[in-house]
Amino acid sequence: MSPMRQISPTDFRIAHRGTSREINRQIVLNLVRTNQPISRAELARLMGVRRGVISRLVQDLLDTGQIFEGAKGDSQGGRKPQHLFIETRRRCAVAIDISASRTLLQVTDPLGHPLQEIEEFQTTEDAGELLQHLAQRIVALLAHPGVGECQGIGVVVAGLVDTERGRLLRAPTLGWQDVDLRAPLEAATGHAVVVENSTKACALAQLWEVRDTPLPEGPLVFVNASDGVGVGIALDGQLVRGARNGAGEFGHVPIDIDGPVCACGSRGCWEAYASVRATVARYLGTSLSWPACSKPALTVPTIVERARAGEARACQVLDETGEYLGRGLAMVIKAVQPSCIYMSGEITEGWELVEPGVRRVLRELALTPDDAEIEIAIVPLGDQPRLRGAAALVTSPAFAAPVVA
Repeated sequence: MSPMRQISPTDFRIAHRGTSREINRQIVLNLVRTNQPISRAELARLMGVRRGVISRLVQDLLDTGQIFEGAKGDSQGGRKPQHLFIETRRRCAVAIDISASRTLLQVTDPLGHPLQEIEEFQTTEDAGELLQHLAQRIVALLAHPGVGECQGIGVVVAGLVDTERGRLLRAPTLGWQDVDLRAPLEAATGHAVVVENSTKACALAQLWEVRDTPLPEGPLVFVNASDGVGVGIALDGQLVRGARNGAGEFGHVPIDIDGPVCACGSRGCWEAYASVRATVARYLGTSLSWPACSKPALTVPTIVERARAGEARACQVLDETGEYLGRGLAMVIKAVQPSCIYMSGEITEGWELVEPGVRRVLRELALTPDDAEIEIAIVPLGDQPRLRGAAALVTSPAFAAPVVA
């Protein structure tokens, strides 16, 4: 049975004569985004419509400055085709990633491509101080020549976020609670600010990534194992948020009710066993309970380096982290049953040492062999998935499908 979307009797939009054109215009825009450079003739072929229809839709997008005409292509016997591109030369977005250990800042074009090098600095305990510093850096970066008009600022943070008000409700690893992130940045920079949970934003970035092959069918799941453990879920091209944007908080589901105290205050959360902090604490033989493990004395890459050099303790600790990751992933698979899990975070830096433990536990706990052998696609830290997600918060709405009901 094909999926059905219910029409809400209280929240809907009446279709009008311009609706089909609006939808088709967005289709053209996305075909240009994913296939550029592309000609009008190729667009007509992909959409199965006459050239005249495409010409009108393309002209609309040219008039609004969303696309532009570039160089002409090679002739196939007639006139040389005029290639179309997404307009990225006059607009930009600011992407900000706030985690417990560090804050990253970058200016990108409307497709998420970096326009400047990443700026990185330590996250301060005082949220107001951090926001003030961020505002100063944003203003300075946008003053550089060639960055174009800023479309907005995307902020991602590890914690529960009220997206409507732009407030961080709670971030256990940061120790912040009910912090207004939007208003201070908007007042200081003069640009609109969008705030989102960092792992949800990572899932959003995966949805909007331009790729040669389509995404696997079914739910999209993104897992980030860093200072904490976060899960972002997308279904039918939309993020799964829940009633208060808290859906997907698997990191704070207990896997052992008698386990160590987590940063959230509960005991035995998945995060308390599978995070970077927990991995370092196990290696050092110190308490896994918060706040004893809140400031790791060394890094996971160091443990990975020692394991690759043959140190038995480092190998054992990474294997144990894999087993704990497997326990949480088994829970996610049973709840969502994706065909693929995208995974990132510092833990994945030594994935060949972590994965055996993951697979061992999945084969023990999964309900079917297919679930046990689910594809786990590593998204390298070098790809900056959280920053890409922050940029997508600003840039993706321009390419989204119109809401008609």
